[in-house]
Amino acid sequence: MIRILVSACLLGEPVRYNGTALNQDHLLLTQWQAEGRLISSCPEVQGGLDTPRPPAEIQGNDGSAVLSGNSRIISNQGEDVTAAFIRGAKDTLQLALDNNVRLAILTERSPSCGSHQIYNGQFQRQLHRGMGVTAALLSQHHIKVFNQHQIDRANAWLKNLQLTQQ
Repeated sequence: MIRILVSACLLGEPVRYNGTALNQDHLLLTQWQAEGRLISSCPEVQGGLDTPRPPAEIQGNDGSAVLSGNSRIISNQGEDVTAAFIRGAKDTLQLALDNNVRLAILTERSPSCGSHQIYNGQFQRQLHRGMGVTAALLSQHHIKVFNQHQIDRANAWLKNLQLTQQ
């Protein structure tokens, strides 16, 4: 069975930086949960960060730059939290590999999980194109990443993958 990694906050766990969840009430998530497909993870918590925690943003580029050592993740209090984000991304990747995960549904705009847009590092709620650290690492390991607004697209991708494996 193909497993699906899902950001814990999207499944109702209050692990976001501000101690809240971003629960997604989507029929497919309910179906996949009943089928035993879902693997839940919060990379930031996996990396050792507390809940709640100060907001953090990637300075400059995106998650790939962080992974290559060319960018940092700084909290709005000036603390460098790069190591925790990288540790969480690596732990989440290992969880995905251990559980035959082929696709992930992650929280858009997050410095960990953003798949298309993340905040620009200025703490002014300005977005730019890019992936978070975990999304970038999963993508580098051929795990297809979608965000919470793309669940139907993720389902179409999953169905296509299942057809090609038959």
